[in-house]
Amino acid sequence: MTYQDNIQKTRQLIGSYKGTWDGIDAESVARMRTQNRFQTGLDIARYTAKIMRADMAAYDADPSNYTQSLGCWHGFIGQQKMIAVKKHFGTTKGRYLYLSGWMIAALRSEFGPLPDQSMHEKTSVPKLIEELYTFLRQADARELGMMFRDLDAARDAGDIAKEKQLQKAIDNYETHVVPIIADIDAGFGNAEATYLLAKKMIEAGACALQIENQVSDEKQCGHQDGKVTVPHEDFLAKVRACRYAFLELGVEEGIIVTRTDSLGAGLTKQIAFSKEPGDLGDQYNAFLDCEEIDDIAQANGDVIINRDGKLMKPKRLPSNLYQFRPGTGEDRCVLDCITSLQHGADLLWIETEKPHIEQIAGMVDRIREVIPNAKLVYNNSPSFNWTLNFRQQVYDAWVAQGKDVSTYDRARLMSVDYDMTALAAEADERIRTFQRDAAARAGIFHHLITLPTYHTAALSTDNLAREYFGDAGMLGYVLGVQRQEIRQGIACVKHQNMSGSDIGDDHKEYFAGEAALKAGGAHNTMNQFAA
Repeated sequence: MTYQDNIQKTRQLIGSYKGTWDGIDAESVARMRTQNRFQTGLDIARYTAKIMRADMAAYDADPSNYTQSLGCWHGFIGQQKMIAVKKHFGTTKGRYLYLSGWMIAALRSEFGPLPDQSMHEKTSVPKLIEELYTFLRQADARELGMMFRDLDAARDAGDIAKEKQLQKAIDNYETHVVPIIADIDAGFGNAEATYLLAKKMIEAGACALQIENQVSDEKQCGHQDGKVTVPHEDFLAKVRACRYAFLELGVEEGIIVTRTDSLGAGLTKQIAFSKEPGDLGDQYNAFLDCEEIDDIAQANGDVIINRDGKLMKPKRLPSNLYQFRPGTGEDRCVLDCITSLQHGADLLWIETEKPHIEQIAGMVDRIREVIPNAKLVYNNSPSFNWTLNFRQQVYDAWVAQGKDVSTYDRARLMSVDYDMTALAAEADERIRTFQRDAAARAGIFHHLITLPTYHTAALSTDNLAREYFGDAGMLGYVLGVQRQEIRQGIACVKHQNMSGSDIGDDHKEYFAGEAALKAGGAHNTMNQFAA
């Protein structure tokens, strides 16, 4: 429905009430409706799921159509990110939000900062999704409100061409609302618990749920030690629980991202149930680190399995966990990924210990032998030392090519001493093109950074504190923050406008007409930023 159609339809509705609604202005209603396009979180989930499905198809046709996101721990951070994306690139296409369980644990738990071990309140996950979309919808309302003011000014000036141009822009307005890939950790309990939380997340607006194959009550951050995986059937029950939640709520195009931590997980809590040789349980158990026994008395009080006609005792730790054989991580990752895609997953996430394209591609090549259109969501993690990793990759490549590396110490490549060298320049170029190259070679559809705004908040606060509390004093804020906001056109330099003051003034005028007491008058200090 166009803006003018909306006005006309509302005018007819008001007229049908025989004068009792004559205090309601049809165009004001049309403006409020336009500023509030999404009525519920489910509206958002259905809308954004279609976007992700279209983007996945575009990537299948051409890997240069990869997508990106940054992790956001607060609605304001997500809002400012998408405002910046629209400002710099003119469109939000291909840019999403990522909701990190790590950042919820570290920043949003009522217990205070927690490690990424699923100890935070699971209700905080859907609450953050709802908060992010509240702020994105407010960004729409703010920007459209400014367009409506420009429309009024064009009318007052009798500029018909400008008025038509603005009406077209309003009709074709691109929302700040984009897909969120939301971390449901390992499901926070059994499959029923996963289903209940998935419903809340979807109702809040999530179109994509990322779930991992760790034991929920032993869950660890993907880049820490001590990870414990579960048998495939246990994990697939939770994948199905997420799909049931999507289907129950009518989000039929919802996305499930299955994450395998098997590359770094050397432990399992249980031996998989197996009915016959070669089934999923048997394949999972085949990776267990076992020792053959000749006499059953050797396994008193322990578990014994049959492997190729031999009695084998799985190695069990004092923690009652079982070990996998060393060096089986990649094979287990590949099996995890194929199994997930064959049982309802849409996208894969392989958590690696370093950003190495050929390592990722080696696994994806094997997966694609079975499922040709398999594609990944990949964590461009701040847990990686990107500078050191890529300098070492270049160093190793140069050694393999027979180049002279005698002026470099591989163990010290992070040093500032190497910043201006040819090796550092080549490493930085590889970092710059990593997402493009990995999308083309390693099947990565979506690149995300899990914790970037956690680090940027810390860095910018440190810089401001150093200057403001030091010799610079107030100049530390003005030079480093406010002047940059003005020069770079950062929306929140007009923080009253950003917080919704002008939207509130518009509503006051709708409700009270000339009697409205508005905040945006001549004495509002935000007018100092009009230029």
